[in-house]
Amino acid sequence: MRLYNKIFIFFILLSGGVIFNACDDRLDLEPLYAQDADSYFNTPEDYNRALIGAYDLMQTSYLNLWIGEIASDNAIAGGESVNDTQGLHEIESMTHNAVNNELRSVFQFNYAGVTRTNYLFINQDNIDFAGKEVLFGEAHFLRAYYYFQLVKYFGDVPLIIDRFLGADEVNTIGRTPAAEVYAQIESDLLQASESLEWTVSVEGRVTKGAALALLGRVYLYQDKFQEASEVLERVIMEGPYSLITTTTSEEYADLFSVNQEGNSESVFEIQYSGQEGGSYDCIVCLEGFAAVGFQGIRQYDGPVYGDGNSYNLPTADLYNAFDAADIRQDGTVLNLDEFISEQPNPDEISYAIGGGGHTGFYNNKYIKRLDELGLPDTDLTSPVNYRLIRLPDVYLMAAEAFNRKAGPEDAKALGYLNDVRERVGMPTLNLAGAQLTEAIWNERRLELSGEGFRFWDLVRTGRAAEEIDGFVAGRHELFPIPQIEIDLAGGNWDQNPNY
Repeated sequence: MRLYNKIFIFFILLSGGVIFNACDDRLDLEPLYAQDADSYFNTPEDYNRALIGAYDLMQTSYLNLWIGEIASDNAIAGGESVNDTQGLHEIESMTHNAVNNELRSVFQFNYAGVTRTNYLFINQDNIDFAGKEVLFGEAHFLRAYYYFQLVKYFGDVPLIIDRFLGADEVNTIGRTPAAEVYAQIESDLLQASESLEWTVSVEGRVTKGAALALLGRVYLYQDKFQEASEVLERVIMEGPYSLITTTTSEEYADLFSVNQEGNSESVFEIQYSGQEGGSYDCIVCLEGFAAVGFQGIRQYDGPVYGDGNSYNLPTADLYNAFDAADIRQDGTVLNLDEFISEQPNPDEISYAIGGGGHTGFYNNKYIKRLDELGLPDTDLTSPVNYRLIRLPDVYLMAAEAFNRKAGPEDAKALGYLNDVRERVGMPTLNLAGAQLTEAIWNERRLELSGEGFRFWDLVRTGRAAEEIDGFVAGRHELFPIPQIEIDLAGGNWDQNPNY
């Protein structure tokens, strides 16, 4: 069985007084409006539907992928023009400020996810039923995920747990220190890991491995290396996962295909379907993974790939960071002109260059392919799942944690690093100390580029100002709180430093 995301029926009241109209055109209700909030949560199915509604906001992960790459040295915004999704171009050039549609969407979407999980917890004592502990373990994971996005982007954010805000609180609630938000995230993930099993019968449901892996990531982002090493090693040693050896760039790229969904390297995937459409007016309403179509080749007419909107274009700096012998270079980054030149009919293949920038490179992990098209608008309905947590990431996080913790265990760290390299045919390394740290960080770029982690890795390790053009230390480590949210909160939130 597979979990398909469905938009839940409730309107969302968020902190800061923002009300979001959730798209409700997907769920058939008979009779319409027969149930309201007060009469809900009377059956196990009510809880399950509410949980699916909480999962649904994860489909906005295309923004995390884009911003994590475009804000770094890995990619440029691209698109039809510099006014096409202008907020991404501002983030690329580090000229973004508190008026930015993409950043406001991040704030909105993740608080919508928080609110939907809180709605479950508010009603958790209504009835008892078989599987309730597991269901709420999933809810703990989801709330932790949404708050992790918020604290990662914005630092101090309002922390609202197991309740809704009353109308009289909207203008008085303040921003909670990031340390307290992280403490709640850790608590949620620990509870999730205790409630969940390593495997599930429904694809897309959270597992113990996903909860522990995300907890390890959360620890790593706080430099809690001892704690990170312990939970990440549990995933490696106890989980039902294994690394996959690939020998060609095509085999490596195939790890991100529909055919390879749920493979042994996959710890958690955000599920998408190509069977149901949406519109540009409500990207959050989509059932497909919007990043794939948007990252396709503009007006492309040729084999293998489908045409798209040329977003999130990898840089030459990223392409050249790979050793020429590394199969991940072409598996990760499509060198389009080189690909065309290798075809039997290159003169018959054509594409266009967008006014938003052109590098000649495309994201080969998440790109529209002719054998993976959704319906009806193939730019909006890719069936490709987003691999949120992959085992090579877990290995590299564990390697960094063992290397950087007090009383480092460099032999273990080196082993995990080399495991990742060997599976793609790269030679093993023999390093220790600071040199090993640098090698692990470099390997993270090579293994995870195109997946949305580069900016956060540079920020948390203090290297962003060195690697990102326009990055100002003391400012760009966090994104600005959207000004409209500050206004709706009664102006009682201080903006992040230097914005």
